[in-house]
Amino acid sequence: MIPYIMIPLLLLPLISLIYLISIFIGKKGSPKNLLPGSYGYPIIGENMKFVLLGPQKFIKDRMEKYSPEVFKTSLLGEKMAIFCGAPGNKFLFMNENKLLTTWWPKSIKKALLFPEYINMNLKEVSALQSSFNHEILKPDALKQYIPVMDALACDHLDHHWTRNSVVKVFPLAKKYTFELACRLFLSLVDEKDIKKLSDPFGLVTNGLFSTPIDFPGTAYNRAIKGGKMVREELMRIIKNRRKEMMEKKDQTEGRDLLSKMLLLTDEDGKFLSEMQICNNIVGFLVASFETTSSAVTSVINYLAQLPHVYEEVFKEQMEIAKSKGLDEPLTWEDIEKMKYSWNVVRETLRLTPPAQGAFRETTTEFTYAGFTIPKGIKTFWTVHSSHKNPKYFPEPEKFDPSRFEGSGPAPFTFVPFGGGPRMCPGKEYARLEVLVFIHNVVRRFKLEKTIPNEKFVVHTAPIPVHGLPVHLHPHEK
Repeated sequence: MIPYIMIPLLLLPLISLIYLISIFIGKKGSPKNLLPGSYGYPIIGENMKFVLLGPQKFIKDRMEKYSPEVFKTSLLGEKMAIFCGAPGNKFLFMNENKLLTTWWPKSIKKALLFPEYINMNLKEVSALQSSFNHEILKPDALKQYIPVMDALACDHLDHHWTRNSVVKVFPLAKKYTFELACRLFLSLVDEKDIKKLSDPFGLVTNGLFSTPIDFPGTAYNRAIKGGKMVREELMRIIKNRRKEMMEKKDQTEGRDLLSKMLLLTDEDGKFLSEMQICNNIVGFLVASFETTSSAVTSVINYLAQLPHVYEEVFKEQMEIAKSKGLDEPLTWEDIEKMKYSWNVVRETLRLTPPAQGAFRETTTEFTYAGFTIPKGIKTFWTVHSSHKNPKYFPEPEKFDPSRFEGSGPAPFTFVPFGGGPRMCPGKEYARLEVLVFIHNVVRRFKLEKTIPNEKFVVHTAPIPVHGLPVHLHPHEK
């Protein structure tokens, strides 16, 4: 008779055999084709390569080396799957809220948000219903912004362009777009008040996408400090506005973004907290500042570089100007007439996209292009896998606004504003801002680059290395 103590020992080989067979059958029944690519070095991942190569070459090299559909990498301290081409764009856009959810890297949230919100998901951070974003950014709501944009553009050119024979476009474009955002969102008009936000905000945008090492002297450390200063100043403005509204002293009630947010309630009928409002305004400032100023700069770069394109834009804008009375502001109907100019802007956004793509997080495991995409991995779609792909755009480096005539590019190939449920809600705002500014510039000046082959490098958005200095040649009256 076998002693009881020996039974487990005798069964051990049988248990081990059953375990090994179950593993083999499991692997055979559900094979997992792991993502190709490299996570790079510990902590810094492939951040340095991304910066040194630039987004376009970084993406192109890895598509050629690993897979033209999807590959893995590590950026901003996170392991990611990069989806490529029109099929990758379509898959991510169409599966929003099904297989994926919106997500920001913790390093970005640390620079932009209050510490209490860093570990929350973006929906909790926002506290805004999508219907609110739609309401304030729909065409009917944006129409009231056009005269303000037009007046500020005129004033900006009078003070910073007309008095000079040469100007640096990029810093002035940043000044214009930030002042406009402060005026429309917060009703700030005093230059000193705007500077209290713009100076630290510049620190944020300069270090937001740098290697996330929070050490004194690093760009990321300066971004964190700048973000804290921005939030403190915004909280002061929000508290003062709430007090004015309660005392019925506020003259902007319901007109600017801040007043609308202060009147907004959540599903339980409670007003948004000051910190929630601050988080949202920071988001609006980020979306309306760096990318739009980059777009304005890039359009002027091509207008100064390509005389035949400039002439067509000038002709279109002068026809609009001649149809209006003296000092009569632009209207929505005028913007709708700027068809060639908008095609020029779109071709600029294709060649020099101000936004590089967007992040998502998978909510379930799925298979894409034969590869297993695990639950919880971060994803990124990128403009650089389609905008310059000759399959979608013949002679991709050629500036050709006619690409956007008729039905335009194939779906999911031209994605400067994203797509699907999470398409950038500020697309129409950006269109108005860029076209209004270009209208005022070309009416006054012919442009000539002082550095013909000036390069653009990508920080948060593409920026000219020397700020894009241009000669201004006023038109004869």
